[in-house]
Amino acid sequence: MEQPRHGIRAAHTESTITVYQAYPPEIGLPAARDGRFPAAWKRDRMTWIKPSFLWMMYRCGWGLKEAQETVLAVEIGREGFEWALRHACLSHHVPELHGDRTEWQRQLKQAPARVQWDPERDLRLRPLPYRSLQLGLTGEATVRYADEWIVGIEDVTPLAREVHGHVRAGEPERAAALLPVERPYPVAEDVLNHLRPHSSAARPPGN
Repeated sequence: MEQPRHGIRAAHTESTITVYQAYPPEIGLPAARDGRFPAAWKRDRMTWIKPSFLWMMYRCGWGLKEAQETVLAVEIGREGFEWALRHACLSHHVPELHGDRTEWQRQLKQAPARVQWDPERDLRLRPLPYRSLQLGLTGEATVRYADEWIVGIEDVTPLAREVHGHVRAGEPERAAALLPVERPYPVAEDVLNHLRPHSSAARPPGN
């Protein structure tokens, strides 16, 4: 089945979507224990959430990178997630969507969320020909995320290590069987129209 170039694939229910983040243990472990982020978690910083488990593994090196040793699966309400998408701006300038660069910079500065589309990854963390959504939250969106959207937080570091172990052992089938089931996320076209470049040449720099 051919994947859309810019689509959201995620573990989701009728009311929630699961996203991933990775933190040092002093933040990640209390967050998983209490179901909310501890005081050490900075609300005044942008935080990026990722619906793709394997893209998170690429970003955090299977939980082995410094300050990303604790991998969290954060279940949030779909209403909050889609609020962020509606209020987001692309992290790079696309003339067909934004007009001139000055207008894009104005939108980006005002937006409480931003979207970046990065190549999805396979089990060996190699890039695939379609892209995965990364959602950056700042300001009002960060506060809403921490205080309103979170339904539950799970420490999935053991899962990351187990999948990685099978990959390293040359057991891709066993690794794949452990992956979270990520399906196309149903979202209205108007929620994503301002975030999906239509030109194949429109892509974030460096990807």
